[in-house]
Amino acid sequence: MVEYLVFLTISASLYSLFALGLNLQWGFTGLINFGHVAFMTIGAYTTVLLESQGVPLFLAVIIGALGASIFGLIIGFSSIKLREDYLAIVTIGAGELVRLIVQNEEWLTKGTFGIQGYNLPFGTFKPNPLGKLLMVAILTVLAVFVVWRLWINVRQRLNLAKNIQGKSYQPPSLLSTYVWGSLAFIFILICYINGAIALMDYTYKAGLMLLILITLAVIYYGLDIIIHSPWGRVLKAIREDEEVAKALGKNVFWYKLQAFMLGGAIAGLAGAFYSWQLTTIYPSSFEPLMTFNAWIIVVLGGSGNNAGVILGAMIFWGYDSLTRFIFSSMPFITASQVGAFRVMVIGLILMILMIWRPQGILGRKGELSLSK
Repeated sequence: MVEYLVFLTISASLYSLFALGLNLQWGFTGLINFGHVAFMTIGAYTTVLLESQGVPLFLAVIIGALGASIFGLIIGFSSIKLREDYLAIVTIGAGELVRLIVQNEEWLTKGTFGIQGYNLPFGTFKPNPLGKLLMVAILTVLAVFVVWRLWINVRQRLNLAKNIQGKSYQPPSLLSTYVWGSLAFIFILICYINGAIALMDYTYKAGLMLLILITLAVIYYGLDIIIHSPWGRVLKAIREDEEVAKALGKNVFWYKLQAFMLGGAIAGLAGAFYSWQLTTIYPSSFEPLMTFNAWIIVVLGGSGNNAGVILGAMIFWGYDSLTRFIFSSMPFITASQVGAFRVMVIGLILMILMIWRPQGILGRKGELSLSK
């Protein structure tokens, strides 16, 4: 049970990181990207290939993220000026182009045989009891940081709910804030306790879990800073009405390109962690479905809200793990039908959500980029 919860923590954190890049592109800037998995593919393969040639692991990760960012520069430079629907088509094509390259260029990527046997972070690390206690202490600091950020988000939403329409209270908004805040706190507590147990009985996956949680906290906090900076406010202005931003003298094209590149770099970083989680990567590991899973997470949690993205990833993987066991035990569904039925149910949930709360669980209608 501990190992499975560690797997869920890694997966939810990985998809949170992946979806944060998409949220920067779409939720904050209004750029529709249906080929987001291409950035993850470039980050994963670049990291693994460079490391296998003797490049230090940390440097390989940085180069992988830069490679994904450069790919964003190439695609964005030629397509960001297009209308939203055409941009979506171009990004789909770019995603498939990258997948077909890694599938067919066997001299570089080994094609469908995949890349195996590469070095992993903490792969040979064997901590002593003091080292294990230090790792638990780091996990504790991370848990405190997450609870602090959760409290800030909940307090902001409570204040917003209380001040809507001339300081009139909105019971549904208050109730939903308390409910989701409480569920998030319970999930954090479960992850912390399980993570501490896993670190004391150390395995490679426990070390990877701690590393990705640290990275996610750093990226989340960094995005929170830049989104509330003048640069981030320009992105939001572009999302709302880029003509107004142009009238104010802002170079809309370059701001869009910067957001596209930074979102791609974050996805490339997620690709490195994905390769470490799988320990063997194949072209089939980077299917277009991963992009649409990220879209589900962003839409579910709330576009334009990074805390909502992380909550969406928690719910997505919670749903995935629960339905995997529940639906497989139902007598009227065969094993071959379980996967399709699970997709059908989450599609139904999203349809209901779009009617009931189109901005997502923690999102705001004013920050829904497709509401224009």
